[in-house]
Amino acid sequence: MVPAYNEELRIQRTLERLAEYYDAQDYDYDVAVISDGSTDRTNAIVDEFAKTHSKFSLVRSEPNQGKGAVVRLGMLQATGDYVLFCDADLATPQEETEKLLPRVQNGADIAIGSRPLRESSLEIRQPWYREMLGRTFNGVVQMLAIKGIADTQCGFKVFTREAAQEVFKRCKLNGFSFDLEALMIARDLGYKIEEIPIRWMHQEGSKVRVLRDGTRMVLDLVKLRLKGKRARLEPR
Repeated sequence: MVPAYNEELRIQRTLERLAEYYDAQDYDYDVAVISDGSTDRTNAIVDEFAKTHSKFSLVRSEPNQGKGAVVRLGMLQATGDYVLFCDADLATPQEETEKLLPRVQNGADIAIGSRPLRESSLEIRQPWYREMLGRTFNGVVQMLAIKGIADTQCGFKVFTREAAQEVFKRCKLNGFSFDLEALMIARDLGYKIEEIPIRWMHQEGSKVRVLRDGTRMVLDLVKLRLKGKRARLEPR
């Protein structure tokens, strides 16, 4: 599942790479692009691609609500045994599926890509200020909410279908804080989360605005912490 908002400049390459990779695997798959009220040619490009690639589909979410809203929609609509969501920029190469998928096939409920782990390979790094703020945010997350997870925000995660359903039917945040909310709820439910080192390459064009969205994410984190487990586990 690929959340997308105004990705006309790279969505064609992303679709081609996903098809190339998954067509070579020995398991069945499908790819849904969940468009978050895109106003450029993203929808048209995905629709055209899907005409000749039956495993691909477009889901339009109108109006624009935020990444958390479309990830939640895609995760709840997924029908496969395992559900992966990845960012449209493919900053994590799709081959890294081979590291995460076996973990959920062999006992984990959720496997998440993690950039700060020693074994990870950051082939193209973020600008220094984004990396510094990211590390600071991850430290706050560990202190206030999710101890033991070094990277809640990497856009490459695999859930079992059961975990995806149980977690995301309780998620409420529409913005970029959805990752940490989902992982907090997963911990509340007792799901086993494994953090996996990955290859990662920074891509230009991120929709995250460091100061604006970073401040919102910290506020969301504090609110989630103050809500308590019982309130977090209430379905939408």
